[in-house]
Amino acid sequence: MKLSGEEVLHIALLARLGSTETEVNRLSEQLSNILESFEILQQVDTTSIPPTAHSVALQNVVRNDEATTSLPQSQILANAPRREENWFRVRAVLE
Repeated sequence: MKLSGEEVLHIALLARLGSTETEVNRLSEQLSNILESFEILQQVDTTSIPPTAHSVALQNVVRNDEATTSLPQSQILANAPRREENWFRVRAVLE
């Protein structure tokens, strides 16, 4: 499908893009090539293929939620850049 310069200008207007005559000529050729590729894809018989939202089946890959014992507080605070007693010390976010 060959796009005319007027059609390319209309598409550019819808996309709120300014374009020069050189760009219109180049885009006309490029967009025409893209549409020709889609015309080829439309010839593929997909009647036996069910519609899908994803090309591969998705699975939940999160592990089961199981209660476990926590790390000791001393080990958790060992790498804290600043601490105050048994707490993390951070800069104030709100005044």
